[in-house]
Amino acid sequence: MSHIRGRFHKDADKLVQQYTASVPFDQRLYQQDIAGSIAHAKMLAKQGIITDKDAELIVMGLVAIRGEIEQGQFQFKEELEDIHMNIEARLAERIGDVAGKLHTARSRNDQVATDLRLYCKEAIAQTIEGLRGVQAVLLDIAEANKAVVIPGYTHLQRAQPVLLAHHLLAYFEMLERDVQRFQDCLKRTDVLPLGSGALAGVPYPIDRAFVAKQLGFSQVSQNSLDAVSDRDFVIEYEAAASLAMMHLSRLGEELVLWSSAEFGFVEMDDAYATGSSIMPQKKNPDVAELGRGKAGRVYGHLMGMLATMKGLPLSYNRDLQEDKEGLFDTVDTLLSTLAVFAGMVKTLKVKAERAGQAASLNYILATDVADYLVKKGLPFRRAHEVVAKLVSYAVDKGKELHEMDLGEYRQFSPLFEANVLDINVSSSLRARSIVGGTAPQQVDAQLARARGLLKGGGGGY
Repeated sequence: MSHIRGRFHKDADKLVQQYTASVPFDQRLYQQDIAGSIAHAKMLAKQGIITDKDAELIVMGLVAIRGEIEQGQFQFKEELEDIHMNIEARLAERIGDVAGKLHTARSRNDQVATDLRLYCKEAIAQTIEGLRGVQAVLLDIAEANKAVVIPGYTHLQRAQPVLLAHHLLAYFEMLERDVQRFQDCLKRTDVLPLGSGALAGVPYPIDRAFVAKQLGFSQVSQNSLDAVSDRDFVIEYEAAASLAMMHLSRLGEELVLWSSAEFGFVEMDDAYATGSSIMPQKKNPDVAELGRGKAGRVYGHLMGMLATMKGLPLSYNRDLQEDKEGLFDTVDTLLSTLAVFAGMVKTLKVKAERAGQAASLNYILATDVADYLVKKGLPFRRAHEVVAKLVSYAVDKGKELHEMDLGEYRQFSPLFEANVLDINVSSSLRARSIVGGTAPQQVDAQLARARGLLKGGGGGY
């Protein structure tokens, strides 16, 4: 920890410097830090707090420093503690004492809060773009396989036939909610804290609205104590990211199952699978499995940040330094998972014949037979009982429902007529023609709606 000159009589212990330094990870905020400083310097000159000449020198120096960092020529020093002090020290080397005027009317407390909000705003935009990318490939594969039927499951048991497109659109809907959560998070992130000072505001005639416009914030914070110590927006991003990772994990789990020999509904592209070190026949769905595993990593960052914040009194406390590493890793993990899942889904090979066979077995049309009796006037609970006995009989005989004749059906109810033999997967799908159902015409409508959402870019509810 670098002591500010004047108050302390000796330097911090070397171990303390290493323990408290944040520059090893907060240096990735250099763009946001420099942008915030440039806007602040321009505002100071506009308000007559520093001269135009001094502001011009400061801005030129900051632009040059940004170039040094981007070209790998900047030397970050751990003893200078954080990104702010590293840039400020280098600015002093370049332009002299004028650099000291930059920190007029601000504190590192409102400075870092501004940097982090700028970073989160950019991360949110990238995240929404990544979510849209996965939605787009889900929609593409759904439209390309509109006629493919698969078993729908409850309790991981075959339940009723559904269109594959219908199943994939369920994930589109999940990701649409994620998009909306990040859009909502942006509203509360898009608030400028700069001008709050250390905690009580600043005694200079600053123009916060000017700085907000320069940096692209839609509003300024209304309470300086809250502004320097608020990390709700970090928690909100991590919470939304946790939900998004959960959705991707569920998709990953289904692809692991579907690509197994036991299911065989899809085949992973070689580029998104790995082999075994000992079993030459193996094709492991490692990308899907890793996405599933990384969800827990993101959850951990959310829990860590909540635990950090829960006992903090107002206003700024050094504990808040712990906000960055978890956030950075959350952003990196989510963005990379979105990118790799988009590629994996895009290259899936659907095995339509195998999926269709699975959707016609295991008495999957039993509910349709019960509905047949209900339409004949039998109460549903009674119809359910009749068909349960019918299925039990079929199991004993080793027959599927479509392999039974009318005489066998009528052993269980006189309401069965010849047209019960017409019940099949296609009729089952067509029967569910309600909004949100799996009937082909309803799925076509949902595909069109989804395509419209992607073109429009906004939320869909």
